[in-house]
Amino acid sequence: MDNVSVITVFTLSGLSDIANYRVILFVLTLLCYCVIWLVNLTIIVTVIVDKKLHEPMYIFLCNLCFNGLYGTAAFYPKFLYDLLSTTHVISYAGCLLQGFVLHSAVAADFSLLALMAYDRYVAICRPLVYHSLMTTQKIYIFVFFAWLIPFYLLLMSTITTATSRLCGSHIPRIYCVNWLIANLACSASVARIVIPAFNYTFYVGHVVFVFWSYVYLIKTCQSSKENWNKFMQTCVPHLFSLTVVVVSLLFDMLYMRFGSKEIAQNVENFMTMEFLLIPPIMNPLMYGLKLTKIRKRVLNFICGNTLEARENHHNHYYNQYFSH
Repeated sequence: MDNVSVITVFTLSGLSDIANYRVILFVLTLLCYCVIWLVNLTIIVTVIVDKKLHEPMYIFLCNLCFNGLYGTAAFYPKFLYDLLSTTHVISYAGCLLQGFVLHSAVAADFSLLALMAYDRYVAICRPLVYHSLMTTQKIYIFVFFAWLIPFYLLLMSTITTATSRLCGSHIPRIYCVNWLIANLACSASVARIVIPAFNYTFYVGHVVFVFWSYVYLIKTCQSSKENWNKFMQTCVPHLFSLTVVVVSLLFDMLYMRFGSKEIAQNVENFMTMEFLLIPPIMNPLMYGLKLTKIRKRVLNFICGNTLEARENHHNHYYNQYFSH
């Protein structure tokens, strides 16, 4: 009988030595997941509710935070369940779905960050045509394709993986990724090599475009103090977010392919979930703290109208004082 017909579940590894501190890990992981929901949902609700924030940069940011919730939803609920379970398995369909969501979330991250880089490029380098290039209709089209293209590319990759004949059922990780599932295939195929290679190349192009745009922006902004202040205010959080995502993902990919087996299991687990922990928390925090409009709206929501009233009173007094 063909092995592919009997593989209905995959076994996951990495949680066999946690019996003594299973509850502590569960509580810490649940706390991290709650923080991820809190910070991302705060940005999303703030942008949606406040019509003054219905601008391209904040719309892209809202989608970036939503993507953070989308990607982490494929990992944390299952991981929390596994922490309290004695058997760590996942169904064949569930493994493919988890791999698809994780990969498509990473790809959508790069698409949205590329859009944000383009938005900052036009806003700073071509301000006179900004409103004609970044119309509401175009923004919706950009966002639509920023989600559609990753979904399509990763769907093709997942279908290719799903049609492979598998000769194993053990995933040497705490979650499923397409590359590890594909490694269980009985034989190699051209599609299984070409499609992932195209996807990697496509999104490496996104990263190159973003860094090139920022090199150009830095050169442009050095000649104008106003543009430099705008760059520091709006572009530094974006550049930081991109760096965090790229470094976390690159570290994970390199370790997955070339990592040493001598590393302690707990350290290995942390490295494998790094990109599911640091970017989803740091992205909304960086934008929330650095972008003035976001920060003011969030503080106003938390502290009530008192903070805004005090600030308006202070600005009014300041303007009166210097008008005389």
